[in-house]
Amino acid sequence: MLELRKLKGHWKSAARALEKRGMGKEKIEEYFHQLKNLDMRRRRNLQQAEEFRSEIKKISREVGELFKTGKAKEDEGTALANKMREQVLNLKHKLSLKEAKLEKIEDELRECLYNIPNLPHELVPAGDSEEDNFVFKDAAGSLPRLSDSALPHWELAKKYRLFDFELGVKVTGSGFPVYTGKGAALQRAMITWFLSKATEAGYSEVIPPLLVNEDTARGTGQLPDKEGQMYHAEKDNFYLIPTAEVPITNLYRDDIVNESELPVRMVGYTPCFRREAGSYGAHVKGLNRVHQFDKVEIVQLARPENSYEQLDEMLAHVEGLLKALKLPYRILRLCGGDLGFTSALTYDFEVWSAAQERWLEVSSVSNFETYQSNRMMIRTRSKSEKPRLVHTLNGSALALPRVMAAMLELYQDEKGIKVPDVLVPYTGFKRID
Repeated sequence: MLELRKLKGHWKSAARALEKRGMGKEKIEEYFHQLKNLDMRRRRNLQQAEEFRSEIKKISREVGELFKTGKAKEDEGTALANKMREQVLNLKHKLSLKEAKLEKIEDELRECLYNIPNLPHELVPAGDSEEDNFVFKDAAGSLPRLSDSALPHWELAKKYRLFDFELGVKVTGSGFPVYTGKGAALQRAMITWFLSKATEAGYSEVIPPLLVNEDTARGTGQLPDKEGQMYHAEKDNFYLIPTAEVPITNLYRDDIVNESELPVRMVGYTPCFRREAGSYGAHVKGLNRVHQFDKVEIVQLARPENSYEQLDEMLAHVEGLLKALKLPYRILRLCGGDLGFTSALTYDFEVWSAAQERWLEVSSVSNFETYQSNRMMIRTRSKSEKPRLVHTLNGSALALPRVMAAMLELYQDEKGIKVPDVLVPYTGFKRID
């Protein structure tokens, strides 16, 4: 969530930034009015609470002096001491009511901030939808053209028994593919290779839980923004993770990290679960959009002053994977209207689906600045400084379904499907025939 102290004195510039996201002026004014009012009430009640505490300490000291000097044993002193004790009890009751009021105001402040998205970085282009995203880098060159006999990945899967959606329907429902034979081996090979490349780059591997509690989902911003897209185990109030970002970033919730340990680099492979409610049509066919999918996620905690250098490092890492797989790709800088709720700056990687003749997103790499760390209270400090919030970053490295789709289509020939050279040591076979 946004830091209220940073919004103060910068309301106009913050409003312009939120307008860049497509947030209406009336809504912005409503939220900002609420924040200002709550902040004013909080400061007023804090002052009153502090006055009560000060008075309690003062009277308590005076009572102590009465006993220290022996005056409390005298009739007049005893009466005075009792009267002062009653004053302290009365003040403590008022303080208790004031603290309860303050807690309620803090909760209202937090809930208001939870509903305001992150402020976009100055590099975020203006725009209302994905059509307005900026092509930051196009590394596809001349897009490959397949022969007339080439098949889309879902037909290749059926022909070579790589994955089966009908079995998934039988076991669970639509959107849950079952990988079989060499399809399962290829999936496992990609996971292992992606993890190996990340650990070689200095990321520490983590195997996190696949179910998280409400605090964890709220910490990274899935709640309340993406509640409708998450699978919810209501009896235990657990959520199935939509990405490994959620549990991995929360490993440091409420921690203070020594500045010498930054950046913290972590990587994790997990299945991911998304309801994808409202997704229909030809563009979601095959592996284009599924409810359960495998993904390797890289996460960083960074110093605020060099987090954008770390973002560039993450972009280079993801780009290196696509280069090694020899897939045509491009990098988009997301516009304000397409930017995720919690992100300050996001780059999407897309690969070319040669059989479908369309771009498929395979990775988002984002800097959230202090938006997530403020929710989770992830801070850092050196010996001489007060704790300050870290910047959090993450990226898919990579999401497997669409990589698999593009790879199968691009590497097919009349005899079968060639396995990319970098994956052969992990599959144990060079071709799928």
